[in-house]
Amino acid sequence: MPRVTAAENEVDQPSVRVSRNVRVLGGVSFLTDTSSEMLYPVIPLYLTEVLLAPVGVVGIVEGIAEATASVMKGVSGRLADRAPRRLPFVYVGYGLAALAKPLLAVTASWHGVLAARLIDRTGKGIRGPARDGLISDSTAADQRGAAYGWHKGTDTLGAVAGPLIGLGLLTLGMSYTSLFLLATAPAALGVLLLSAVREPQRDPPPVTPRVHSAAPRDLRRFLVVMAIFAVGNSSNAFLLLRARDLGWSPTGVILLYVGFNVAYALIASPAGKLSDRIGRRRVLLTGLVASTLVYAGFAIADSYFWAAILLPLYGAYAGAFGGAGRALVADLAPHDGLAGAMGNYQLVSGLGALAASLVAGALWAAYGPAAPFVYGAATSAIATVGLVAAIPSTRNA
Repeated sequence: MPRVTAAENEVDQPSVRVSRNVRVLGGVSFLTDTSSEMLYPVIPLYLTEVLLAPVGVVGIVEGIAEATASVMKGVSGRLADRAPRRLPFVYVGYGLAALAKPLLAVTASWHGVLAARLIDRTGKGIRGPARDGLISDSTAADQRGAAYGWHKGTDTLGAVAGPLIGLGLLTLGMSYTSLFLLATAPAALGVLLLSAVREPQRDPPPVTPRVHSAAPRDLRRFLVVMAIFAVGNSSNAFLLLRARDLGWSPTGVILLYVGFNVAYALIASPAGKLSDRIGRRRVLLTGLVASTLVYAGFAIADSYFWAAILLPLYGAYAGAFGGAGRALVADLAPHDGLAGAMGNYQLVSGLGALAASLVAGALWAAYGPAAPFVYGAATSAIATVGLVAAIPSTRNA
């Protein structure tokens, strides 16, 4: 497979801010996310209304699945830094995502759903840091926000298309089993599209194992802030279940999720570009404030109307973090530890998501549907203050 330098990938067309590699990887993510999101908003409803699993099981399934992805990211990021090429990690990760979809079609218990989600999230964990490293390798340092934001926005368009396709097919009478099987197709196409990615040359990996220096202080501080935020930021499945609790039908819940992803996709790319101009910290703070308001709003909401307002607002948080968060990690990481730093960032987020989802399920069961969102709003507010204290405002952060 041909390889080019990052400089060649950018200088050929200096007016183009997003490189060819980033555009192709965005297309791969779009196809894979279309596949995953055909199923994601359906799975909580499938678990609770078809398999008759309690809400706490949703927290277990989503928490363990996301934690698996995060642990794999922490490991695969370091391996991708030491390996001569990042692209094989990306192939394996997207391949596992394609293989996981048919498994949902042959299970009739929540344990089987958990197994399929574990395979899918293992793939996500393997590919994520290496793919993010490829994006950074293919992008000038002062354009990382634009690149990561564009990629995340394209990725999220799949989260718009996927639920609409899934909803349309279910409305036409397709069974859950057939939908699970059909979702394999776009994921497989995404794997085929990876053949168009050209891996930039990097410094060769060390011949002997090397002990990396400690992460820079600002990066460590940022990861601590993200850990505080993550332990209250439970799976989006709880937002969907809360919308259902407020009176939305299953069809309405899926449409609300589409609205959330439309907002996410529209905001991610501009927010990433904005972070290149005004600094990462300001964009991230906007996202944290939006998250705090959404969780507080879901805690006090007393009618279905509020879900239609709050879920798109939550897209502002997701859009802000989609590009600016990864760009900040790339800014703060040592050059020879970029994929590892990305893996650690995602590891912190995912382990926090496990804790948050387990706590959210327990709080919901013990104190009612508002309780998880009170908790999430509190941790988000603390993280907002922490980010102001942790990252100096004088740097492009």
